[in-house]
Amino acid sequence: MSTRRSRTSQLTEDEIHNLIFKLQALLPQLEQRRNNGRVAPSEVLKETCSYIRTLHREMDELSERLTTLLDNMEISSVDAQLLRTVLLQ
Repeated sequence: MSTRRSRTSQLTEDEIHNLIFKLQALLPQLEQRRNNGRVAPSEVLKETCSYIRTLHREMDELSERLTTLLDNMEISSVDAQLLRTVLLQ
């Protein structure tokens, strides 16, 4: 039996609080502020969205750099295609 909730289940206030607390612990920019006091749940959600956008940008930049490196490598096209396939999984 799965421990995931179905979409029709309602989260309790305590469950929401625990999820917000877990999110906050994952956000480097909130860790210091958390030690200085309470951070509003809305701020945690806002920072979470911002952090995810930052990670997406970094991932896109790294992907572009990797593509450029692969394109400039002097390896067989079969090896390059294999590397691309593995990295895109």
